[in-house]
Amino acid sequence: MLFQATKMSLKIDTSALGHPHKPKCAFNPLSRFKPLSKVVFITSAFAALLSSSAFSAETHSEHEIRLVSAGTGVTELVLALDAGNELIAIDSTSYVPEGLAHVAKLGYHRMLSAEGIIALSPTLVVGSDVMGPETTLNVLKQANIQVVQLPATNDEPQLMSNVDTLGQLLNRPDNAVKLKQDLHQQLQSLADKKQQISDAGAQPKILFMLLQEGRGARVGGKGTAADTIIALSGAQNIAEFDGYKSMSQEGILSLQPDIILLSKRSDKPAEQTNAQIAQELIKEMPLLAHTPAGKNGHIQTLAPQALLGGLGISAISAADALASTLLKQNQ
Repeated sequence: MLFQATKMSLKIDTSALGHPHKPKCAFNPLSRFKPLSKVVFITSAFAALLSSSAFSAETHSEHEIRLVSAGTGVTELVLALDAGNELIAIDSTSYVPEGLAHVAKLGYHRMLSAEGIIALSPTLVVGSDVMGPETTLNVLKQANIQVVQLPATNDEPQLMSNVDTLGQLLNRPDNAVKLKQDLHQQLQSLADKKQQISDAGAQPKILFMLLQEGRGARVGGKGTAADTIIALSGAQNIAEFDGYKSMSQEGILSLQPDIILLSKRSDKPAEQTNAQIAQELIKEMPLLAHTPAGKNGHIQTLAPQALLGGLGISAISAADALASTLLKQNQ
Protein backbone atom coordinates (compact mmCIF):
# COMPACT_ATOMS: atom_id res chain seq x y z
CA MET A 1 0.00 0.00 0.00
CA LEU A 2 1.37 3.43 -0.86
CA PHE A 3 1.06 6.44 1.36
CA GLN A 4 1.35 10.05 0.19
CA ALA A 5 1.70 13.10 2.41
CA THR A 6 0.04 16.31 1.25
CA LYS A 7 1.09 19.68 2.56
CA MET A 8 -1.76 22.10 3.25
CA SER A 9 -1.28 25.87 3.11
CA LEU A 10 -3.01 27.77 5.91
CA LYS A 11 -3.59 31.54 5.99
CA ILE A 12 -4.56 32.99 9.36
CA ASP A 13 -5.57 36.56 10.15
CA THR A 14 -3.22 37.63 12.95
CA SER A 15 -5.64 40.28 14.10
CA ALA A 16 -7.70 37.51 15.54
CA LEU A 17 -4.80 36.39 17.73
CA GLY A 18 -5.19 39.32 20.18
CA HIS A 19 -1.74 40.95 19.87
CA PRO A 20 -2.48 44.62 18.95
CA HIS A 21 1.00 45.88 19.84
CA LYS A 22 2.88 43.43 17.59
CA PRO A 23 3.19 44.22 13.90
CA LYS A 24 1.06 42.15 11.63
CA CYS A 25 3.01 39.56 9.74
CA ALA A 26 2.44 36.26 7.98
CA PHE A 27 2.35 33.56 10.62
CA ASN A 28 2.48 29.82 10.18
CA PRO A 29 1.14 28.15 13.34
CA LEU A 30 2.66 24.85 12.24
CA SER A 31 6.20 26.24 12.14
CA ARG A 32 6.61 25.83 15.90
CA PHE A 33 5.58 22.19 15.68
CA LYS A 34 7.59 20.83 12.71
CA PRO A 35 9.16 18.01 14.73
CA LEU A 36 5.74 17.05 16.06
CA SER A 37 4.21 17.08 12.58
CA LYS A 38 6.87 14.65 11.36
CA VAL A 39 6.15 12.34 14.27
CA VAL A 40 2.42 12.50 13.57
CA PHE A 41 3.00 11.69 9.89
CA ILE A 42 5.28 8.73 10.60
CA THR A 43 2.96 7.43 13.30
CA SER A 44 -0.02 7.73 10.97
CA ALA A 45 1.78 5.89 8.19
CA PHE A 46 2.84 3.12 10.56
CA ALA A 47 -0.69 2.85 11.89
CA ALA A 48 -1.98 2.55 8.35
CA LEU A 49 0.49 -0.25 7.68
CA LEU A 50 -0.65 -2.09 10.77
CA SER A 51 -4.24 -1.55 9.71
CA SER A 52 -3.44 -3.04 6.31
CA SER A 53 -1.82 -6.09 7.92
CA ALA A 54 -4.80 -6.52 10.18
CA PHE A 55 -7.13 -6.33 7.22
CA SER A 56 -5.11 -9.00 5.42
CA ALA A 57 -5.24 -11.23 8.49
CA GLU A 58 -9.00 -10.79 8.73
CA THR A 59 -9.40 -11.58 5.03
CA HIS A 60 -7.67 -14.96 5.50
CA SER A 61 -8.90 -16.53 8.72
CA GLU A 62 -6.45 -18.02 11.17
CA HIS A 63 -7.19 -21.59 10.13
CA GLU A 64 -7.48 -21.00 6.38
CA ILE A 65 -4.78 -22.62 4.26
CA ARG A 66 -3.80 -21.09 0.93
CA LEU A 67 -1.24 -23.51 -0.43
CA VAL A 68 1.38 -23.18 -3.14
CA SER A 69 2.90 -26.57 -4.01
CA ALA A 70 6.20 -26.66 -5.91
CA GLY A 71 7.35 -30.06 -7.15
CA THR A 72 5.61 -33.05 -8.66
CA GLY A 73 6.24 -35.34 -5.71
CA VAL A 74 4.94 -32.77 -3.23
CA THR A 75 1.80 -32.01 -5.23
CA GLU A 76 1.02 -35.72 -5.58
CA LEU A 77 1.17 -36.13 -1.83
CA VAL A 78 -1.06 -33.08 -1.31
CA LEU A 79 -3.68 -34.61 -3.61
CA ALA A 80 -3.34 -38.04 -2.00
CA LEU A 81 -4.00 -36.41 1.38
CA ASP A 82 -7.26 -35.07 -0.05
CA ALA A 83 -6.03 -31.49 0.37
CA GLY A 84 -6.41 -30.39 -3.23
CA ASN A 85 -9.01 -27.84 -2.16
CA GLU A 86 -6.27 -25.95 -0.29
CA LEU A 87 -4.23 -25.42 -3.49
CA ILE A 88 -4.09 -21.96 -5.04
CA ALA A 89 -1.03 -22.57 -7.26
CA ILE A 90 1.36 -25.28 -8.45
CA ASP A 91 4.65 -25.24 -10.32
CA SER A 92 5.04 -26.20 -13.98
CA THR A 93 6.14 -29.78 -13.21
CA SER A 94 2.99 -30.60 -11.24
CA TYR A 95 -0.28 -32.01 -12.54
CA VAL A 96 -3.75 -31.64 -11.05
CA PRO A 97 -7.09 -33.19 -12.09
CA GLU A 98 -9.51 -31.26 -14.27
CA GLY A 99 -11.59 -30.36 -11.24
CA LEU A 100 -8.69 -28.17 -10.08
CA ALA A 101 -8.13 -26.44 -13.42
CA HIS A 102 -8.64 -23.09 -11.69
CA VAL A 103 -5.41 -23.54 -9.71
CA ALA A 104 -2.77 -21.08 -10.93
CA LYS A 105 0.30 -22.41 -12.73
CA LEU A 106 3.65 -20.97 -11.72
CA GLY A 107 7.07 -21.42 -13.31
CA TYR A 108 9.67 -24.13 -12.87
CA HIS A 109 10.06 -25.10 -9.21
CA ARG A 110 13.77 -24.21 -9.21
CA MET A 111 13.12 -20.74 -10.68
CA LEU A 112 10.07 -19.38 -8.87
CA SER A 113 9.13 -15.69 -8.83
CA ALA A 114 8.48 -14.12 -5.43
CA GLU A 115 6.23 -11.44 -6.88
CA GLY A 116 4.00 -13.95 -8.65
CA ILE A 117 3.58 -16.00 -5.49
CA ILE A 118 2.99 -13.07 -3.13
CA ALA A 119 0.30 -11.73 -5.47
CA LEU A 120 -1.73 -14.88 -4.73
CA SER A 121 -1.71 -14.21 -0.97
CA PRO A 122 -0.61 -17.70 0.12
CA THR A 123 -0.26 -18.73 3.74
CA LEU A 124 1.98 -21.71 2.99
CA VAL A 125 4.52 -22.62 0.30
CA VAL A 126 5.73 -26.23 0.28
CA GLY A 127 8.29 -27.68 -2.10
CA SER A 128 11.17 -30.09 -2.48
CA ASP A 129 14.70 -29.50 -1.29
CA VAL A 130 15.58 -28.02 -4.71
CA MET A 131 12.78 -25.44 -4.68
CA GLY A 132 14.18 -21.98 -5.28
CA PRO A 133 16.00 -19.83 -5.93
CA GLU A 134 17.09 -18.99 -2.38
CA THR A 135 16.50 -15.28 -2.95
CA THR A 136 12.83 -15.98 -3.73
CA LEU A 137 12.40 -18.10 -0.62
CA ASN A 138 13.95 -15.37 1.53
CA VAL A 139 11.58 -12.75 0.12
CA LEU A 140 8.60 -15.03 0.85
CA LYS A 141 9.75 -15.55 4.43
CA GLN A 142 10.18 -11.79 4.89
CA ALA A 143 6.58 -11.42 3.73
CA ASN A 144 5.54 -13.67 6.66
CA ILE A 145 4.67 -16.57 4.37
CA GLN A 146 5.49 -20.00 5.79
CA VAL A 147 7.99 -21.78 3.54
CA VAL A 148 8.68 -25.49 4.00
CA GLN A 149 11.15 -27.59 1.99
CA LEU A 150 10.74 -31.34 2.25
CA PRO A 151 13.89 -33.51 2.07
CA ALA A 152 14.50 -35.65 -1.01
CA THR A 153 12.78 -39.04 -0.80
CA ASN A 154 15.24 -41.77 -1.62
CA ASP A 155 13.75 -44.43 0.66
CA GLU A 156 10.54 -45.43 2.42
CA PRO A 157 11.32 -43.87 5.83
CA GLN A 158 11.88 -40.43 4.33
CA LEU A 159 8.75 -40.73 2.20
CA MET A 160 6.71 -41.56 5.30
CA SER A 161 8.29 -38.68 7.19
CA ASN A 162 7.29 -36.26 4.42
CA VAL A 163 3.73 -37.58 4.51
CA ASP A 164 3.64 -36.92 8.27
CA THR A 165 4.97 -33.39 7.80
CA LEU A 166 2.39 -32.56 5.14
CA GLY A 167 -0.36 -34.13 7.21
CA GLN A 168 0.46 -31.77 10.06
CA LEU A 169 0.85 -28.68 7.86
CA LEU A 170 -2.45 -29.32 6.06
CA ASN A 171 -4.40 -30.45 9.13
CA ARG A 172 -4.84 -33.94 7.67
CA PRO A 173 -3.25 -36.22 10.32
CA ASP A 174 -5.80 -39.02 9.86
CA ASN A 175 -5.39 -38.90 6.08
CA ALA A 176 -1.63 -39.07 6.55
CA VAL A 177 -1.95 -42.27 8.59
CA LYS A 178 -4.12 -43.84 5.88
CA LEU A 179 -1.80 -42.71 3.08
CA LYS A 180 1.24 -44.19 4.83
CA GLN A 181 -0.58 -47.50 5.16
CA ASP A 182 -1.46 -47.48 1.45
CA LEU A 183 2.08 -46.57 0.38
CA HIS A 184 3.58 -49.26 2.62
CA GLN A 185 1.25 -51.86 1.10
CA GLN A 186 2.20 -50.76 -2.43
CA LEU A 187 5.89 -50.98 -1.62
CA GLN A 188 5.40 -54.39 -0.01
CA SER A 189 3.52 -55.63 -3.08
CA LEU A 190 6.31 -54.29 -5.27
CA ALA A 191 8.91 -56.08 -3.16
CA ASP A 192 6.98 -59.34 -3.56
CA LYS A 193 6.90 -58.95 -7.34
CA LYS A 194 10.59 -58.12 -7.35
CA GLN A 195 11.29 -61.34 -5.46
CA GLN A 196 9.23 -63.36 -7.96
CA ILE A 197 11.22 -61.85 -10.84
CA SER A 198 14.46 -62.69 -9.06
CA ASP A 199 13.32 -66.27 -8.43
CA ALA A 200 12.50 -66.66 -12.14
CA GLY A 201 16.17 -66.37 -13.09
CA ALA A 202 18.15 -63.74 -14.98
CA GLN A 203 17.15 -60.10 -14.53
CA PRO A 204 15.55 -58.53 -17.61
CA LYS A 205 17.82 -55.92 -19.21
CA ILE A 206 16.19 -52.51 -19.52
CA LEU A 207 17.30 -49.39 -21.34
CA PHE A 208 15.75 -46.02 -20.49
CA MET A 209 15.65 -43.24 -23.08
CA LEU A 210 14.70 -39.63 -22.42
CA LEU A 211 13.26 -37.89 -25.48
CA GLN A 212 13.34 -34.10 -25.80
CA GLU A 213 12.25 -31.92 -28.69
CA GLY A 214 15.20 -30.41 -30.50
CA ARG A 215 17.67 -32.76 -28.84
CA GLY A 216 18.75 -36.30 -29.46
CA ALA A 217 17.61 -39.13 -27.24
CA ARG A 218 19.61 -39.58 -24.05
CA VAL A 219 20.06 -42.80 -22.13
CA GLY A 220 19.65 -42.85 -18.33
CA GLY A 221 22.45 -44.51 -16.43
CA LYS A 222 23.17 -45.12 -12.76
CA GLY A 223 21.94 -42.64 -10.20
CA THR A 224 19.05 -41.36 -12.30
CA ALA A 225 15.37 -41.46 -11.36
CA ALA A 226 14.81 -44.04 -14.08
CA ASP A 227 17.54 -46.20 -12.56
CA THR A 228 15.67 -46.12 -9.23
CA ILE A 229 12.41 -47.20 -10.88
CA ILE A 230 14.14 -50.03 -12.77
CA ALA A 231 15.80 -51.26 -9.56
CA LEU A 232 12.48 -51.14 -7.67
CA SER A 233 10.89 -53.33 -10.34
CA GLY A 234 13.54 -56.01 -10.00
CA ALA A 235 15.11 -55.47 -13.44
CA GLN A 236 18.61 -54.45 -14.47
CA ASN A 237 19.54 -51.07 -15.90
CA ILE A 238 21.74 -52.03 -18.82
CA ALA A 239 23.43 -48.60 -18.95
CA GLU A 240 26.53 -48.85 -16.75
CA PHE A 241 27.58 -45.19 -16.80
CA ASP A 242 26.43 -42.48 -14.38
CA GLY A 243 23.79 -39.88 -15.23
CA TYR A 244 22.53 -39.25 -18.75
CA LYS A 245 24.48 -39.78 -21.92
CA SER A 246 23.76 -39.56 -25.64
CA MET A 247 24.17 -42.88 -27.44
CA SER A 248 24.15 -43.83 -31.09
CA GLN A 249 21.80 -46.44 -32.56
CA GLU A 250 24.75 -48.76 -32.95
CA GLY A 251 25.66 -48.35 -29.29
CA ILE A 252 22.12 -49.15 -28.16
CA LEU A 253 21.92 -52.12 -30.54
CA SER A 254 25.08 -53.55 -29.01
CA LEU A 255 23.45 -53.52 -25.54
CA GLN A 256 20.56 -55.72 -26.74
CA PRO A 257 17.92 -54.47 -24.24
CA ASP A 258 14.95 -56.72 -23.46
CA ILE A 259 12.76 -53.69 -22.77
CA ILE A 260 13.11 -50.05 -23.79
CA LEU A 261 11.50 -47.47 -21.54
CA LEU A 262 10.72 -44.07 -23.06
CA SER A 263 9.78 -40.76 -21.51
CA LYS A 264 9.12 -37.41 -23.14
CA ARG A 265 10.11 -34.36 -21.13
CA SER A 266 7.19 -31.98 -21.31
CA ASP A 267 5.13 -29.65 -19.10
CA LYS A 268 1.98 -31.29 -20.42
CA PRO A 269 0.68 -34.84 -19.97
CA ALA A 270 1.50 -37.12 -22.90
CA GLU A 271 -1.13 -37.03 -25.62
CA GLN A 272 0.35 -39.88 -27.64
CA THR A 273 -0.27 -43.55 -26.93
CA ASN A 274 2.45 -46.00 -26.02
CA ALA A 275 2.31 -47.55 -29.50
CA GLN A 276 2.55 -44.19 -31.27
CA ILE A 277 5.64 -43.18 -29.32
CA ALA A 278 7.24 -46.58 -30.00
CA GLN A 279 6.54 -46.23 -33.73
CA GLU A 280 8.10 -42.79 -33.78
CA LEU A 281 11.21 -44.10 -32.04
CA ILE A 282 11.67 -46.97 -34.53
CA LYS A 283 11.14 -44.55 -37.40
CA GLU A 284 13.83 -42.18 -36.09
CA MET A 285 16.18 -44.96 -34.95
CA PRO A 286 15.46 -47.98 -37.20
CA LEU A 287 18.32 -50.10 -35.82
CA LEU A 288 16.39 -50.40 -32.54
CA ALA A 289 13.94 -52.68 -34.33
CA HIS A 290 16.68 -55.33 -34.28
CA THR A 291 16.99 -55.35 -30.49
CA PRO A 292 15.05 -57.93 -28.44
CA ALA A 293 12.85 -55.05 -27.26
CA GLY A 294 12.13 -53.95 -30.82
CA LYS A 295 11.53 -57.47 -32.15
CA ASN A 296 9.09 -58.36 -29.36
CA GLY A 297 7.35 -55.00 -29.20
CA HIS A 298 8.61 -54.43 -25.66
CA ILE A 299 8.85 -50.65 -25.93
CA GLN A 300 6.78 -48.78 -23.40
CA THR A 301 6.46 -45.29 -21.96
CA LEU A 302 7.21 -43.94 -18.52
CA ALA A 303 5.23 -40.98 -17.19
CA PRO A 304 7.52 -37.92 -16.96
CA GLN A 305 6.29 -37.09 -13.45
CA ALA A 306 7.65 -40.45 -12.27
CA LEU A 307 11.13 -39.09 -12.95
CA LEU A 308 10.71 -36.07 -10.69
CA GLY A 309 10.64 -35.85 -6.92
CA GLY A 310 12.49 -39.04 -6.02
CA LEU A 311 10.61 -41.97 -4.52
CA GLY A 312 7.03 -40.82 -4.73
CA ILE A 313 3.57 -41.93 -5.77
CA SER A 314 4.25 -41.82 -9.54
CA ALA A 315 7.63 -43.55 -9.20
CA ILE A 316 6.11 -46.37 -7.13
CA SER A 317 3.26 -46.74 -9.60
CA ALA A 318 5.66 -46.81 -12.57
CA ALA A 319 7.88 -49.42 -10.89
CA ASP A 320 4.85 -51.57 -10.06
CA ALA A 321 3.57 -51.40 -13.64
CA LEU A 322 7.01 -52.37 -14.93
CA ALA A 323 7.28 -55.28 -12.50
CA SER A 324 3.83 -56.53 -13.58
CA THR A 325 4.95 -56.37 -17.22
CA LEU A 326 8.08 -58.36 -16.42
CA LEU A 327 6.09 -61.04 -14.62
CA LYS A 328 3.72 -61.44 -17.59
CA GLN A 329 6.68 -61.81 -19.94
CA ASN A 330 8.09 -64.58 -17.74
CA GLN A 331 4.89 -66.60 -17.84
